[in-house]
Amino acid sequence: MSSALSGLKILDLTMNLPGPYMTWILALLGADVIKVENPSGGDYSRALMGDGNSSPFFEAVNRNKKSVALNLKHPEGKRIFLTLLKTYDLLIDGFRPGTMERLGLGYDDTSKVNSRLIHVSISGALNLKPVMTSIISRCQAYCL
Repeated sequence: MSSALSGLKILDLTMNLPGPYMTWILALLGADVIKVENPSGGDYSRALMGDGNSSPFFEAVNRNKKSVALNLKHPEGKRIFLTLLKTYDLLIDGFRPGTMERLGLGYDDTSKVNSRLIHVSISGALNLKPVMTSIISRCQAYCL
């Protein structure tokens, strides 16, 4: 019997709790998840109540995943990532707004490599620029 998400391939660029928890659930449902970590330190949760390489918390939310260390700021790391991306269905990142774009890995960039790709971006940091632009536009329209 196959799992609900069997065959779905996910690249996981998340850290701490929300993203790893979400991708862990997707892995439990049968998705093939590869967690991509920075080679210098990896996910911050590795150090929570652990030895620095792993912790009970890290192990809990990263079960059923494969892992690879890539420096996305280095041309070779970025090249490897984009090669992987060609065959994946879903990319989930947990960076601050604008980080993926600065890395040259925003939706506009990744969709050129894989037009079927679904890019999910979750962040604890709020990007107020679009909200403020909308509010200012409405205020100007109302006041004129």
